[in-house]
Amino acid sequence: MNRTTLSLIAGTVALAAITGFASLSEPDASGTDTAEAAAVLPVERSGLLCPAPSASDLAETTYTSFTPVTKGAGSDGSAQLQAAPRESTDTAATEDDQKTSEDGKTTDTPDADGSDTDKADTDKADTDKADDDKKTAAKPVLAPKAPGTPVTGETSGADGPALVGTAEGGFAPGWTVQQTTQVTAGNGRGLLGVTCTAPDTEFWFPGVSTAADRTDYVHLTNPDDSAAVADIELYGKDGAVATTVGEGLTIPAHSTEPILLSTLTGEKQDDLTVHVNVRSGRVGAAVQALDDKLGGDWLAASTDPAGTLVVPGIPKDATAVRLVVFAPGDTDADLKVQLAAPTGLITPAGQETLHVKGGMTTAVDLGDVTRGEAGSLVLTPTDGSAPVVAAVRVVRGKGDKQESAFIPATAQVGARASVAGNGAKDTTLSLTAPTGTAKVKVTASAGTGGGAAASQTYTIKQGTTQDVRLPVPAGLKGTYALTVENLTAGTPVYASRTLTATDGGIPGFTVQTLPNDRGTVAVPEADEDLRVLQK
Repeated sequence: MNRTTLSLIAGTVALAAITGFASLSEPDASGTDTAEAAAVLPVERSGLLCPAPSASDLAETTYTSFTPVTKGAGSDGSAQLQAAPRESTDTAATEDDQKTSEDGKTTDTPDADGSDTDKADTDKADTDKADDDKKTAAKPVLAPKAPGTPVTGETSGADGPALVGTAEGGFAPGWTVQQTTQVTAGNGRGLLGVTCTAPDTEFWFPGVSTAADRTDYVHLTNPDDSAAVADIELYGKDGAVATTVGEGLTIPAHSTEPILLSTLTGEKQDDLTVHVNVRSGRVGAAVQALDDKLGGDWLAASTDPAGTLVVPGIPKDATAVRLVVFAPGDTDADLKVQLAAPTGLITPAGQETLHVKGGMTTAVDLGDVTRGEAGSLVLTPTDGSAPVVAAVRVVRGKGDKQESAFIPATAQVGARASVAGNGAKDTTLSLTAPTGTAKVKVTASAGTGGGAAASQTYTIKQGTTQDVRLPVPAGLKGTYALTVENLTAGTPVYASRTLTATDGGIPGFTVQTLPNDRGTVAVPEADEDLRVLQK
């Protein structure tokens, strides 16, 4: 073996440990999978992006950062969140002042006499913006103190910025940040929550709307040193929706861009799917859906398209549940719709199957499908179905005291997942195991203001959903984090957390799913790599 091969192996191992996105395995000549000899190492660097929380002057936002204790990760390192400048809030507003060339570059539109009278104003605006950005960046950043202990920060009003965060060393494995906003009145009032996400290059959001009573924004945040370019595609009940300025959107380095979906098309549809495809660079993406009558919340991206999907933790007191499904590509999907209830899998009356045409969005009302019990939706292919993405919109309350939230289909917990920002009395954790009985360990961390961690193990029977009684930290002060560990290898477990906050009789709530935290990565032992390459 030459020196170049050895260097390549060493570089690959180091990259896997740093990024957390690599998992290496190589079968040997006899067919034995050498992944059995792989070392599971903590990731050494993580990145998270939080969207700008609200445009309301009445907004009160809390951020909670948490890193679970990970064996082998140590306690050194750091994590911090910094403000990202907010760019234009209305894509259509720039159309009169700019023109876009075929290569995607933007230039000023000259006046009728050929002069450029806007240049001085633009230069001044750029200077003012730079000064504003410096002031924003000078605000204190949210910086955790130690793994295992959450830390919190707050902001108020409409000036809360998007946040760009990086964690290194012992703070990186499983790092999570929760953003929760309470808006007491106005469009989108209620409790809005979102788990800050890692940057990526593709996102699916079934459940958005351009209807008259909805104001939906897709927030794109760029964490990198160079500009990102993204396309936003809309798909409705009849297929692709024509958009005016959805292609080649530029998100400047270290900035965020909230884009009002109704400015991309003149069509008014209740149920749409947004596809964000990043041509160059990476972004974080989330949709803020604001309703005139039903409040507002964040819609996180659905898990990657798949034949089988799980939407965990529909609140037991839901008064209306609307399922939205999209099938990417040209192939139709036929799905069996089931509810994992506390007693097992059941089929909602009249909704046994769902046919989704390729390239089209399909929505179906399931009513009060949970009927006072914990429940999760399980979508499975009836016969060789195409992959789909999905989400549900949930309504609680009645009459003029209703509130809505969204739950996307999510990836399984895997080995471990965490969620921060939980209160002693306002949190419900839902666990479901659709295909087999599983044992699950739940650990409540110390509080942001003090307290001792506590753990409890639960058995989740096959095909059921359980709203478990949470362990609460002794002497709890402030909020705490929950870490869920699946102790039954090979049996998928899915989870979500519901936060509630009633204000003026309106049952405010928000739901976050708990996909695997990707805090560790499997890296083959160096001697196994050498043995494989020598054969």
